[in-house]
Amino acid sequence: MKVQKVLVAGAGQMGAGIVQVAVVAGLQATMIDVADEFVAKGMAGIEKQLGRAVDKGRISADKRDAALGRITTGLDVSAGADADLFIEAAPESLVVKRGLLENAAVALRPEAIIATNTSSLSVTTLAGFVARPERFVGIHFFNPVPAMALVEVVRGAATADDTVAAARGFCEAVGKTPITVKDSPGFVVNRILFPMINGAAQALAEGVASAADIDTGLKLGANFPMGPLALADLVGLDTTKAILETLERDLGDAGYRPCPLLGELVAAGKLGRKSGEGFFTY
Repeated sequence: MKVQKVLVAGAGQMGAGIVQVAVVAGLQATMIDVADEFVAKGMAGIEKQLGRAVDKGRISADKRDAALGRITTGLDVSAGADADLFIEAAPESLVVKRGLLENAAVALRPEAIIATNTSSLSVTTLAGFVARPERFVGIHFFNPVPAMALVEVVRGAATADDTVAAARGFCEAVGKTPITVKDSPGFVVNRILFPMINGAAQALAEGVASAADIDTGLKLGANFPMGPLALADLVGLDTTKAILETLERDLGDAGYRPCPLLGELVAAGKLGRKSGEGFFTY
């Protein structure tokens, strides 16, 4: 199947980013969320990002306008029931994702692909909420979606080969490089990345170096484009903590336990960029 129409549930940073790359690539996209204000905020973010792209000469104003014209919005799955691909980009809550996936399984055509953008939950578990698990797959974009080249295509226990192929084709069509991974806690990138972020937080807690010096060390010493503490602030310290907790639970390894400093910052409401303060102040 060649994906031409995509339905994205979630108008937050990830969902809006997925919609943006889809319509810039020439696909039709429907973006839904639970309230008009969330949809409006997601659309405003897309318009702002595409406006910047025009200002920097990356795309023409005509291409921007055409891309925006390919977006429709709504408040439930029925708004895009003719989609070839459904992607849920909701918060990392099994209850929330279950409701979306069950609704999508009923509303969409039987041949449509249903996907999750989860970064930490089991794709096989989520596939249990749809009637045709062979049509279910993980399509894990990275934040910020327009800038990050990688997508993890996650094969659940029942995912069919043609579903994986279609998911990879969609990723390539929107300008991304897919890697295929099996359903395992943290997949590939987060399983390796988040323990490193946790180690950086622990080093900060122990006074090994300042936050700025830790990040400079990794940027200049390991050629990282962004330091691990700044990256955690970008991801969100609450999300970072939740991913580490999931890895610890699902892998049965206490080495993934979140650093106490991370928990203290989250408890204080210092969640990173989205709250204005985390390891750094914004």
